Amino acid sequence: MAQEPNISVQHDTTASHPSVRRFSWHSFDGLTLSGIEWPAHPDKSQRIPVLCLAGLSRNCKDFNSIAQFLQALGHRVIALDYRGRGQSAWDPDWQNYSLPIEGKDIDDAVAYLNLQHFAVLGTSRGGLHAMAMAERYEKGRILSIILNDIGPRIEMKGIHRLAANIGKMMQFPDQAACAAHLMAGLKLQFPDLAPQEWMKFAGQLGEKKADGFTLDYDPALAKSLALMDEGAPLPDLWPLFQALKPTPLLILRGEHSDILSLETADRMHDDHPNAQLVTIPGQGHAPLLWDQPTQQAIGQFLEAVVIEENH
Repeated sequence: MAQEPNISVQHDTTASHPSVRRFSWHSFDGLTLSGIEWPAHPDKSQRIPVLCLAGLSRNCKDFNSIAQFLQALGHRVIALDYRGRGQSAWDPDWQNYSLPIEGKDIDDAVAYLNLQHFAVLGTSRGGLHAMAMAERYEKGRILSIILNDIGPRIEMKGIHRLAANIGKMMQFPDQAACAAHLMAGLKLQFPDLAPQEWMKFAGQLGEKKADGFTLDYDPALAKSLALMDEGAPLPDLWPLFQALKPTPLLILRGEHSDILSLETADRMHDDHPNAQLVTIPGQGHAPLLWDQPTQQAIGQFLEAVVIEENH
């Protein structure tokens, strides 16, 4: 039987209210999984909670900036580390790094954290989870969805790029070396990032350890991408996208994305009766959610949903 979550609280040194909490829970098959919560401040107006789901090899740290922004607006924000990523335990069977198994883990976290009505912000793979959740959760429970550079059609060019990199080079002498490696491989996706921003990017993907700086995921994730890269056709996800139609939708697309094409983003916008499409200039896959215009677009989208739900 699944166990109750273990919550550890970290306090902001400038306030009595905890600014962030690291929590953990146990999966149905016994792995210890981890997440971060940015609680809504009791003195702020209460807005809908936001569940943040990361990309394939990414973790909770991807959402630090946007979570702090949304927390300041009054939202409770939660981010989850999938199994094999971030602070969650690695799975001895790499085949469990799958959308259905991860979906069970997400559902357990939602139940543990008592999320009755909430929004979902899904980056890349997290957006695929958001679409699947919209189909399996009862209507009206998910109040809004933000898809960060993902849609029902995934470009194989981007899959090939990811497959060529994930799990291939995991360790570096230090964070600066990791940042240089990222810049060399992703400068076409993010041509405008400054050196200090590449350092921040590296800090999100990895952590300092005794023997250097290591990317924060199980390299066995590469095996799941290898299966996709062997020529098997990608599933048609447009029927899954239809489940989003009752839910307000914000589509974020990086200008240089090789995963979500402009054609697909436009079709998503046109097919959904209550969708907004925002293109993020100078960024590719997946937008980092650091910049003020993108954060404001997300905040305004969530505020509009709250107003609609409350009136």
